[in-house]
Amino acid sequence: MLKIAVPNKGALSEAAALMLTEAGYRQRRNSKDLVTLDPDNDVEFFYLRPRDIAIYVGEGTLDVGITGRDLLLDSGAHAAENMTLGFGASTFRFAGPVGALTSVDDLAGLRIATSYEGIVGTYLAERGISADVVRLDGAVESSIRLGVADAIADVVETGSTLRQADLEVFGDPILSSEAVLITRRDAPEPEGFEVFKRRLDSVIVARTYVMMDYDITVGQVDKAVELTPGIESPTVSPLHREGWVAVRSMVPRDTAQRVMDDLYGLGARGILVTDILACRI
Repeated sequence: MLKIAVPNKGALSEAAALMLTEAGYRQRRNSKDLVTLDPDNDVEFFYLRPRDIAIYVGEGTLDVGITGRDLLLDSGAHAAENMTLGFGASTFRFAGPVGALTSVDDLAGLRIATSYEGIVGTYLAERGISADVVRLDGAVESSIRLGVADAIADVVETGSTLRQADLEVFGDPILSSEAVLITRRDAPEPEGFEVFKRRLDSVIVARTYVMMDYDITVGQVDKAVELTPGIESPTVSPLHREGWVAVRSMVPRDTAQRVMDDLYGLGARGILVTDILACRI
């Protein structure tokens, strides 16, 4: 039975549970449940602190985990990123008092408050910058005002929290993070992992593409197919109406409206777009 670690709370928890549900797996009904067994799919889910997931997977206690890239790298665990999952995107950056710091070099000799001591320490060491990294478990934005630090390093999404604390980002981003699937580094894939990974990949594809159907004259098929090449090749079927065919193809969701406009301009009619609930590519 495949043992899978899932975030028990935080920004990644709800999105991870939704993806697993869309992939056909049973999920917990009570947020206090620590374990959920899914015998039909031969998997067992363990709900853990996102920060601890890489440690359990790296030690081989659990086979697979869903966590953030930032938490994986900060943990120093013997685990590796296997695939990205398309949610939980964030950027990890330095910030300081407005106008006080302009580059990473300005951090030399300063105190930097962060919840990600491993990432920050490695980043500074690689650039030969000597600074005092102060580890805090949360609310690092207040550390400068309280006199604990001179700068901070934290996850930045909109920047609104920083502005409220009279802080601003500076320097290049330290890390771009998102939710990732992790396994134990340098270890053979556990039994059942390929099926699990394939299901998650199918969810990503289903979220990324839509199914487009339309009718068009035979003379315009080649131009229409250039607009809708599909994953491998579109399906083209003759219609009862002479000189016309029906075309079905998968189209990237974010370009679907523009493609519909272009198809209409070619003379296509009956253009329909539908969601894809599941697929195997």
